[in-house]
Amino acid sequence: MICWHPDVEYRFINFLLFSSIPMPKNAISPTRQKDYPEWYQQVVKAADLAENSPVRGCMIIKPWGYGIWENMQRVLDRMFKDTGHENAYFPVFIPKSFLEKEAEHVDGFAKECAVVTHHRLEPGPDGGLVPAGELEEPLIVRPTSETIIGDAFSRWVQSYRDLPLKINQWANVVRWEMRTRLFLRTAEFLWQEGHTAHATKQEALEETRMMLGVYADFAENVMAMPVIKGEKTAGERFPGADVTYSIEAMMQDRKALQAGTSHFLGQNFSKAQEIKFQDAEGGESFAWTTSWGVSTRLIGALIMSHSDDDGLVLPPRMAPRQVVILPIFKNDEEKAKVMEACKALDKELKTLQYHGYRVESFVDDRDLRGGEKKWYHVKRGVPIRVEIGPRDLEKGSVFVGRRDQPKSYGISQAEFVSTLTDTLDEIQNGLYERALAMRAEHTRSIKSWDKFEKFFTPKNKDQPEIHGGFAECYFVDCPETDEKLKPLKVTPRCIPLDQDNEEGYCVFTGQKTKVKGIFGKSY
Repeated sequence: MICWHPDVEYRFINFLLFSSIPMPKNAISPTRQKDYPEWYQQVVKAADLAENSPVRGCMIIKPWGYGIWENMQRVLDRMFKDTGHENAYFPVFIPKSFLEKEAEHVDGFAKECAVVTHHRLEPGPDGGLVPAGELEEPLIVRPTSETIIGDAFSRWVQSYRDLPLKINQWANVVRWEMRTRLFLRTAEFLWQEGHTAHATKQEALEETRMMLGVYADFAENVMAMPVIKGEKTAGERFPGADVTYSIEAMMQDRKALQAGTSHFLGQNFSKAQEIKFQDAEGGESFAWTTSWGVSTRLIGALIMSHSDDDGLVLPPRMAPRQVVILPIFKNDEEKAKVMEACKALDKELKTLQYHGYRVESFVDDRDLRGGEKKWYHVKRGVPIRVEIGPRDLEKGSVFVGRRDQPKSYGISQAEFVSTLTDTLDEIQNGLYERALAMRAEHTRSIKSWDKFEKFFTPKNKDQPEIHGGFAECYFVDCPETDEKLKPLKVTPRCIPLDQDNEEGYCVFTGQKTKVKGIFGKSY
């Protein structure tokens, strides 16, 4: 049974007396409401997730941030293997001629490519180093791997018996972005990219949609982030793909974030790279291929989906550690007893299983004041904080703070342990429901251009509180639609897979159509 702890007042007074940190209304400044982009940067800094590197546009991912990425890798990797995929690794350098084989692909990535032209350095005339040894053919630093993996597939696939071929790669990629923001858009980032080859078009399409479903499952059930599954319009399609699907999420500033993509490549890359095989009838056929990927951009999505004005908020399934244990004591005698109890609790918690993995807990025994420690872990988004002091030992209780709730509470230690995984699930599910409610509140079904324009016009005097979000509209995918959207800086996010097949009029052209799309401003 949960009860209010008898020495809450004592703890509060102790915090006031001994904490060296003032008590601001919020730990993060500015707040989301005042300056959302700067709030985001300050959350990344306060949670100690990453920092800018000496190389412009690149980032250093710090241990707490990388711990989140490791959790993403761990869960996704198991999901990929459960759907029949194997991991491999391919070179970071791609010959320029490989990209040139698929014209649309190279056009789509040309401006973002980093190019290596020399293979060594040598002393220069002024005592510095200068490039020497020019390469016969320039090498592209991997922006994506369709071309070099396709080259390997052309050797690995000879017969229909070699198919389907299902490969995943965990790697880094480089896209020379001019305007960067930690996690959301950097010149170098980490990701996974799946690449598959199939004997038939239907098989490849099923693979593409299956992996979109894997991403949606991960986003909603692990990241606690609701998403919309849909197909991209022609203008938003991956360069060289026949069809691109995506999952789209709404951030707390009501902008859209593309959280994952899955591409049906048809036979475009297989024809360019000679991925062909002898079919069951003895003839020669080109393979049907797919590719799909998510990146460290998901950490940015996680931050913007759940965090608040006190810092990072992490769903328990994404947290590098679900529980931090904070010892409370005043002298060496109390310290010995309290530390023994904290270590025993830590050991007990590590025997618990949470969604197939061990509960990760730790004892923060650093020589810091109580208030300092508390805010440190609040800002980092640790789901549960547990305080143990001398009075707790006498009562067999602990004092618990949840990151998703403002108030702490006392509970018996035995009950805390026995209900911990249920509490973690309650936090996880609560964050999902909160994000889902926010998206519902800021999604509008719009049937006229006038209302669409008002919805996406800054400083909407009529209803400023509902400016922006997702607009669901009938539309026709054509140049006229694209031109009308440009001044508003709004893009079609996706054509949802769930369509009601009813007829309406395109908001942008007035033409009759049965297609509905989701529109929004995006990252």
